[in-house]
Amino acid sequence: MGRRATEIVLSDAERAELQRWRRRRSGSSGLYVRAGIVLDCAAGLSGAEIAERHRTSQQTVTKWRRRFASGRLAGLSDAPRTGQPRRHGDEQVQVVLDATLNRRPGNATHWSVRSLSAELGVPRDFVHRVWRAFGLKPHLSHSFKLSTDPHFVAKVRDVVGLYLDPPDKALVLCMDEKSQIQALERTQRSLPLNWGTPETRTHDYRRYGTTTLFAALDVATGKVIGQLKRRHRSIDFISFLRHIDRVVPADLGVHLILDNYGTHKTAKVKQWLLRHPRFHCHFTPTYSSWINLVERFFASLTELQLRRGSHRSVVALERAIRGYLEIHNEQPTPFRWTKSADEIIESVNSVLQLINRTRH
Repeated sequence: MGRRATEIVLSDAERAELQRWRRRRSGSSGLYVRAGIVLDCAAGLSGAEIAERHRTSQQTVTKWRRRFASGRLAGLSDAPRTGQPRRHGDEQVQVVLDATLNRRPGNATHWSVRSLSAELGVPRDFVHRVWRAFGLKPHLSHSFKLSTDPHFVAKVRDVVGLYLDPPDKALVLCMDEKSQIQALERTQRSLPLNWGTPETRTHDYRRYGTTTLFAALDVATGKVIGQLKRRHRSIDFISFLRHIDRVVPADLGVHLILDNYGTHKTAKVKQWLLRHPRFHCHFTPTYSSWINLVERFFASLTELQLRRGSHRSVVALERAIRGYLEIHNEQPTPFRWTKSADEIIESVNSVLQLINRTRH
């Protein structure tokens, strides 16, 4: 006679939980089988019968019967495993980090996994794991441009203040021009999206002319006032200002956030603004287009309409842009500015300090 099997008696809560594990087939397959074994044990089935039902061995049935008897539901989960011991110590990790951050290969501008592996005599997968763990991506490079505006701090505080604390009874409009939008048509018809194959198009195209989009983004609502012009001159800019003056209610002030493009500061523009005192201009610092929220709208327009569009004429291009503006304004979503002026200034100071340290 063999050893008597441990008797399993379930509470109502335990039975309900085990039955839930059995119904949840998308969960762990191990828990699914173990729950079935325990339920059958509680029903009084023999080890041989349970093993046959679940296509496992009697030793496995005995194991989970005992684990449940000692640890109840918690005893059915997997115990933590030690895993494979480390093959490389902290010293080797530090060597990879130092080489990645402080050295360059003799025949390239940056390390690759293969080149650093060969240089240090360590496996490629080890270099890859270290880079992934510390977020190092030597193959990537981003560009930046610091503003040289002597009034950078004052302008940042002015513009960001309009975003975070807009004035009463006034509209804050982020305004700019997207110039030289080209009407392009691919030389051959594109191949449509298909199973396992992205949309495919030719690399070359025919040019049919350009247009310019004058746009003013309402910070509060996300709506865009837009006008298309074939040229990009001071009189075109004044024409767009007149259009804004017509569509914005007369009892509201208008605060325009603009860049430092010459078209915005001509004598004719200044005279027009003097005759319309409800318009107030706020200029962004030089090389700081990122602070003008209308650039975010231009990015969406480019991504969703222009980059993959094909237009056989400027008229067709302008029709597509107007259609995009109409759909956008039907359900506008404002872009939320979250960084304070102090945070922006602190970030710029951090970059300046890093550049100064690098020079030495």
